[in-house]
Amino acid sequence: MYEKLLINGELRGALDGRTFKRLNPFNGQTASISAAATSIDAKYAVNAAKDAFEHWSKVGPHTRRQTLLRVADLIEVRAQDFVKINMAETGATTSWITFNVSTAATMIREAAALTTQISGQIIPMEKPGTLSMAIRKPVGVCLGIAPWNAAIILGVRAIAMPIACGNTAILKASELCPQTHLLIGQVFHEAGLPAGVLNVITNAPEDASSVVETLIQEPAVRRVNFTGSTGVGRIIAKLCADELKPCLLELGGKAPFIVLDDADRLCCTNRNRLPCCRMKA
Repeated sequence: MYEKLLINGELRGALDGRTFKRLNPFNGQTASISAAATSIDAKYAVNAAKDAFEHWSKVGPHTRRQTLLRVADLIEVRAQDFVKINMAETGATTSWITFNVSTAATMIREAAALTTQISGQIIPMEKPGTLSMAIRKPVGVCLGIAPWNAAIILGVRAIAMPIACGNTAILKASELCPQTHLLIGQVFHEAGLPAGVLNVITNAPEDASSVVETLIQEPAVRRVNFTGSTGVGRIIAKLCADELKPCLLELGGKAPFIVLDDADRLCCTNRNRLPCCRMKA
């Protein structure tokens, strides 16, 4: 099934009509066909988020909270849709995907709860009888770049809190699970998030660098959140530094672990058959 970009609340194809395929990692069959955004498409997404910011940044905290609570409920209702597409795109197990869905819903509810907790600060002054106040305000468009390995959790994490705080967002989907990340955007929109507050861009692997560079260099994009490899993180950090834009990076690392001799035997007793079992089947 061919899926499009989510820009300004509408599903639309890439301007040049290009698409790309994601293959199922187990059987090699087509898992999804998605729109291959270009830099021009990326600019449209930024403009949509910029325009939506004028309204969303003025929406009261209780309204933002209620909207996000509806999103959390709907993402749980759509759990089987996430299972179907994410299993096809990444090969993840049902248990892992449903854990992603439940954790993502919890994250959204936590973000919703914080909408009324955003506070400023009273700053002491030297002159008697005077005070200075620091007030927190939404900054504008926030860019979230999410990976595939915990697609729903990390996709939601990149956008939930910025939206809760009155910002608008662009989710740059992973090339390995484009429809999974697009479904996140659709759920937010279906739950009542106004058009343009969240936009989702999918791109072919060969276009990733140009699309990301365009998004970061757009003046309306004020914050960048990236989860992924250390190598790509360095590139994004340099791009953000050139634009003097704050970025939040969670980069790749290595964790030691021990694999025992009977690991395969124990794994294959699982009725759901874990990925290593299915690979051998």
